[in-house]
Formats: sequence, C-alpha cells, structure tokens
Amino acid sequence: MTNLEQAVAPLKSGAAGAATFAGSDSRKYNYFEPQGRKATHYEDVTVDVQPDPKRYLLQDWIISFPDGTPTYSETWTAARSSDWHKYRAVDQEWERTHYQRQSTIVGMIGNVIDNARRSGAPRRFDPAWIKILQDHLGAYKHAEFGLGTATMHAQRYGYTQMINNAILTDASYKLRFSQDLTLYLSEIGLDLETFDASAGKTHWLDDPIWQDTRRAIETIGGATDYLEKYFAVNIVFEPLVAELFRSGFIMQLAAAQNDFSTPAVVSAAEGDYERNLANAVELFHLLAQDPTHGEHNRRLFTEWFDRHGALAVSAAQHLQPLWSQPRVKVAQFADAFDQARNRAKTIVTEIGLDAPALLSA
Repeated sequence: MTNLEQAVAPLKSGAAGAATFAGSDSRKYNYFEPQGRKATHYEDVTVDVQPDPKRYLLQDWIISFPDGTPTYSETWTAARSSDWHKYRAVDQEWERTHYQRQSTIVGMIGNVIDNARRSGAPRRFDPAWIKILQDHLGAYKHAEFGLGTATMHAQRYGYTQMINNAILTDASYKLRFSQDLTLYLSEIGLDLETFDASAGKTHWLDDPIWQDTRRAIETIGGATDYLEKYFAVNIVFEPLVAELFRSGFIMQLAAAQNDFSTPAVVSAAEGDYERNLANAVELFHLLAQDPTHGEHNRRLFTEWFDRHGALAVSAAQHLQPLWSQPRVKVAQFADAFDQARNRAKTIVTEIGLDAPALLSA
C-alpha cells in the first residue's frame, strides 16, 4: 500500500496510539474540556458517558438498528451543531441529585396534604372553588402527563448524555407533578361529601375549554424531532398555557377562596419549570448562536414557535372562561394572558430570536 493509500484508508486498528482522539494528549484524568476552571461532579458523571464515534469509537458504533441507523444519530433533529458536547445543563442535575430533589418535593407535598386535612382545610374551601379544583385542576393533570410522556420519548434521541439528562429530568418532573395533582385531589376529596375525583378526565376529554389544550399537547407528542418537542414544551407551551393556568389562575385566586394548600402543591411545578427553562434556554441559545449553523437554527426555531405558538395561544384563549367561575374574583384573564405573552417574548429574546408576531397580536 502506498503512503497516499495509507493516508486515505479508514483506520481499523484499536491499538493504543493508533489514532488521535479528543483529549489524547491530555495529562489529566478527564478527556473533556470543563466549562469552568476544573470539572464539576456533574461533568464527571455525564460528559462522554454516552459514546460518540467522532470522539472515541474507532470502529464506529458497535450496535446499530436493523436498517443501519446508528445507536444515536445527529439526524434525529433538524437542528445542527458544531459541537453537541459543548452543552452543560444550568442546574447540573444528574441521577443522584435528581432523586434527592424529587424526594424532597414529594415529602413537602405530603406534609402540605397531611396538615391541610388534619386542620379540616378542604371543608373551608369556597364551594365554587371546590368544583373548579374537581373539574379543571383535575383536567389539567392530564396536560402535565402529556408533556411528561412527550419529553420522556424525546430524551431517548438526545445525541449526548448532557442533553439526555436535561430532557429526562424535565420529563420526570412533569410526570411527578401529574401524580402530585392526582394524589392531592384524591386526598382532599376524602373530606368533601360530593367531590368526584373522576370529573377531571371527563372535562379533559369533552369540555370545550380544554380541547385546544389537548390539541396543542397532542401535536407536541406527535412531533418526530426530539428537540422540537423539547422546544415546544419549554419555550412555547409552558409560558403561554401551563404557567398561565398554574400561576395566573390557580395560585392567584386560591387564597381568596380560603384555599392555602393548593398553591403550595402547585408551587412545586413552578420551581420545576424554572430549572427546566434555564436548561432549555441554555441549549437553544447555544444552537442559535452556533458559529456555523446559527442562522439555520434560528430559522428552524422560528418555524417551531410559529407552529406550536399558534396552538398554544388558541389554547390559552379557550381557558378564559375559568377566570369568571370563582365566586371571589381577584384576577382577570387579560392581565394573566398579557403576562404570559411577555414571559414568552423574554424567553425567545434570551435564546436570540426575534419576538414572534403572534405574541403581539
């Protein structure tokens, strides 16, 4: 074989020193570049845990799908990156810390429920508010479950362990909160004579108030691009619909209905979203500012926002009748919706996108 043939022939040897890999010349224990001065525990247990032939696997993927698709593929999203391994989750959450935080939240919610029932709080709720919790908070738990299953599916396709972790913890928080609401409503229902714990499902399936929310979530779940799902959940649906209902409705009006326990339960989801949002903004900002593919990604993200944003805005507008149902009215839909749109504008601006026209309509 000539020197030229040797230069262009694919390298098959797995012997030490046969090829140059990322970090081959490193004299440290880590073969990646830390984000800070030295690697964090989060980086030690996530970076390069998921292999990449471009970095280490000399013989390419050991296992592939029957059609030849590799174990993980950059083609599973229309977004592009010069270096998928550059991303680090803002909350730096990994398996152990995630379990610890979830356990803390579950314990907190359990204490809230126990204390509320022990003091007889559910029986002091305004009757109109009890029906809202039964029908509409009971319906909303299905929205959280839908977002959780969508992100649970999306996480499998992330190209790096850091991206997978961020999407997977997002899914875990959504599924846990759906369960939180189910258990909470079931528990307080034990103290209320006419409470129907199954009414939420009926309203989710049949009530016109919730049908556009269902359509928005089912569209997210039907997307085939895993980053489109992650984008639609955190950048679009959460600020325009989920926060609108959780914070702009439930948490704003509950105290006036003599309900101090429901906001405590719902507040856990608001804390979850702040973490999920920070992780998502970090990733999409990184992609939007990519030196090679930034322009392509910004166009793509704008298309995703237009597609899912129109559905989310319609879903939010169909929730408007909820604000007129409590007996004591201390908040208005128009104010909550304006705040939701401003929140969404701030988020897309942080990513590096122009504010979509539908947020100003």
